[in-house]
Amino acid sequence: MRFRSSVRAVSLVLVLLAPIALRAQLAEQPQLHTASQQELDVIKVLLKQQDAWNRGDLDSFAQGYKNSPDIIFLSREVSRGYDGMVEAYKRDYPNRTAMGTLTYSELEAHILDEKYAVVIGKYHLDRSKKDGGNADGVFSLLFENTTQGWKIILDHTT
Repeated sequence: MRFRSSVRAVSLVLVLLAPIALRAQLAEQPQLHTASQQELDVIKVLLKQQDAWNRGDLDSFAQGYKNSPDIIFLSREVSRGYDGMVEAYKRDYPNRTAMGTLTYSELEAHILDEKYAVVIGKYHLDRSKKDGGNADGVFSLLFENTTQGWKIILDHTT
């Protein structure tokens, strides 16, 4: 008899605590987010860049940026301008093997308003040791919605 009443008491406690445990478990789950069309359009720019890079096509890769002397790049130093960016990429990645294979991950697009958006994410560059080795980092990009579509105007890559 005592065993049955103990089982009933434990069962009652578990039934009463189950909703609390379930709420705590659901609170730990990442919230699902349905991307807006604008967010998808911004991410598509990066996916096109990734594809162009992996084909060895730096000119197509550069089309993700606004062709302007005012665009800004932050890495080890601050540099400005589209033409300088293209020259630097061609100098630093003179051939397909030096470019390696680029993969973006953990991309998050945040639309600020109709004209601007921010994207954060990670990148991985897979290359042989003789071509510079692998590289990983994070980035934040500021996009402007131009007449040619979403374009990067500020690139902060580490």
